[in-house]
Amino acid sequence: MVMANGSVSKDGASGEAWSKTCQILRRELGEATFGSWLGQASLREQDGDVCLVAATGVARDWIRRHAWRRIGELWAQNDPMGRNLALKSKMEFEGQASAAPAPLAAAPAAQAPAAERTAPEVSARRPAPEPAEARPSLSGARQQGLQERFSFETFVPGPSNEFAFAVARRVATWADGHFNPVLFHGPYGFGKTHLLNALAWEAMSTGEAKRVVYLTAERFTSTFVRAIQDRQTAAFKAELRNADLLLIDDVHFVAGKQNTQEELFHTLIALIEDGRRVVLTADRSPSELSEMEPRLRSHLQSGLVCGIEPADRTLRLGILERKLAILAQAGGFLPSARSEVLQFLADRFTDSVRELEGALNTLVARVGGDIARLGLDEAQAILRPHLACSEKRVTVDQIQKAVAEHYGLKQADIISERRARVVARPRQAAMWIAKQITTRSLPDIGRRFGGRDHTTVLHAVRRIEALKQDDAVLARDLDAIIRKLRS
Repeated sequence: MVMANGSVSKDGASGEAWSKTCQILRRELGEATFGSWLGQASLREQDGDVCLVAATGVARDWIRRHAWRRIGELWAQNDPMGRNLALKSKMEFEGQASAAPAPLAAAPAAQAPAAERTAPEVSARRPAPEPAEARPSLSGARQQGLQERFSFETFVPGPSNEFAFAVARRVATWADGHFNPVLFHGPYGFGKTHLLNALAWEAMSTGEAKRVVYLTAERFTSTFVRAIQDRQTAAFKAELRNADLLLIDDVHFVAGKQNTQEELFHTLIALIEDGRRVVLTADRSPSELSEMEPRLRSHLQSGLVCGIEPADRTLRLGILERKLAILAQAGGFLPSARSEVLQFLADRFTDSVRELEGALNTLVARVGGDIARLGLDEAQAILRPHLACSEKRVTVDQIQKAVAEHYGLKQADIISERRARVVARPRQAAMWIAKQITTRSLPDIGRRFGGRDHTTVLHAVRRIEALKQDDAVLARDLDAIIRKLRS
């Protein structure tokens, strides 16, 4: 069996068993998923035991949750010696070994069998939980579905969300002079749920005697329907109407559900008239919830409506830096990455913070602590299978037309030999966008811009990359053009 250092392992049985296991996993999981989570894992031996070593703790946890049982089955079928297979992250394995053993097989790893019990949970490396007084209703909050990772400390404010952030913090302090109800609305994946969770945690900390109830609109609906079936509507009403602060996420879910809307309407009336507070989120402003009953829609508009806009480039970069710091703390590596990689992510994933963070998760899962050395080309190669499945394919021709229209030019100007700045700068911008949102190589992009050399394209990409750091107008132009191309 060929090892990572090029020598030959004596343990041919392990290598063969692992190779067969990987072949089946690759077919069942698909190439992209297999490569993302198992591609950097290796099979190693320690004190006579065989261990599957994942590149990172994140990858190890994904393997345990999603493929552990299946790997155990396949390993048991293919290993003639019937040995147990353990699962650990690279940091755990090398920290326990006096010397890092050579890998038995460098093929992408599979999950450890169900019998493996030695790998510690990722929580063992996390900081100790906050004291009980900081989170007074932790067990109850978990039952309600609150997520501990969503706090004001992990929320990244910026121009697109700073007003909503300030309102949420004020409501969480139980300050007087609040509007009631408060509704946060905005696109999917831009922090509404995070903000609502953070508000709940803070409100429980600052008002320990207060009763905070958090639930999604879907949970509100299902619980209400069950209460009707069980003839427990009085208990359902009392549970919600005794809350000092009621938080409902994704209220647009009740649109079109007549009985649920009626109950929610009367709940809001009862709470507001009693001086209790209500905060909700929706994916649109109340005026756009056309399927919602007019009386309920009117009450949602009667308090304070806070819009959350899509994050601008600066905010997206801030979110990436905060997310990287969290991943680094959990994985035990330095929170460092090349600026060109973070900028690529910020420019490529503009539609949802969840997608933006998911892309960073994928890179860290693949390379772990080596994220600091990851180059732009390698990052693009890792993410390309995921992008190809979900993104609208944009052509260089469409980019040229969009840039020309934005700057009041003709497409012919973009590919012409004209060197006047009024044409040259938009041309460079178009080349930069082509590099960011297409899979075309530099020579291929150059050919589509009037037969220019790849060095010209590279110069344009670097020039725009440098300029947009200090030129806010250029950065907004690029953001607007990319949004339009992807819409």
